[in-house]
Amino acid sequence: MPIITLTTDFGEKDHFAGAVKGAIYTELETVRIVDISHSVSPFHITEAAYIIQNAYKSFPDGSIHIIGIDSELNPENKHIAVFLDGHYFICANNGIISMLASEIKPEKIVEINIHDRVNSNFPVLDVFVKVACHIARGGTLEVIGKTISEIKELTGIRPVVNLESNQIIGNIIYIDNYGNVICNITRSLFEEISKGRNFKITARTATFSQVHDNYSDAINFDLPAEKREEDGKKLALWNSSNYLELAIYKSNPSTVGSASTLFGLAYRDSVTVNFE
Repeated sequence: MPIITLTTDFGEKDHFAGAVKGAIYTELETVRIVDISHSVSPFHITEAAYIIQNAYKSFPDGSIHIIGIDSELNPENKHIAVFLDGHYFICANNGIISMLASEIKPEKIVEINIHDRVNSNFPVLDVFVKVACHIARGGTLEVIGKTISEIKELTGIRPVVNLESNQIIGNIIYIDNYGNVICNITRSLFEEISKGRNFKITARTATFSQVHDNYSDAINFDLPAEKREEDGKKLALWNSSNYLELAIYKSNPSTVGSASTLFGLAYRDSVTVNFE
């Protein structure tokens, strides 16, 4: 049974997500639909790219992923279908796929050209659903689009290493539900440049000289509970996606605060690593 996933900025209040699911079932009753997220910040391409990059790998090969972010068709925002790493992705050519394609080369990209057969001002509902169900039935990409070789690049997703290889300058690309701050410095890049040297991570006024593998690694459990530094403790770690994350242990943005609020960090802010 084919799987179609949905990642959108539709939210939960409006009818959009439900209407898309209904359209899919109308086309293909036997499909399984999985919501990855409908809470992407409106038109936030980088946020959507980070979410889909880290979610799709948990699905079986052949899964079809509809990404409904900034999807209105115009001369500078065409629609594409991509086969990459054994999965299909349907979205606007607005840079979302470039975050995935920076690590894995797409096997096939087509620019969708069925719009003359579909009357729509809601492309996710009409165009993307038709394409997804066509693929789910075993259809090929060439039937719904013309092959292209290039996709639009998403700017600001790659960190910069200086000429002396003693500094990495990255940017915040995502803030999660706990207010943890994720930047675009990967573990593999960090280890390639660090070569075991000491380092200092700086993000505004927050500094770190150690990166943990787990949140609890920052807590000294050899101490009695009443003497441990836990609530409000800042830490840096490699998250489950192997990106550098700055966090507050057991943070809560609505009560004790979070890395984002306490460090004063927002999307695109700089994170610098200096090696000694």
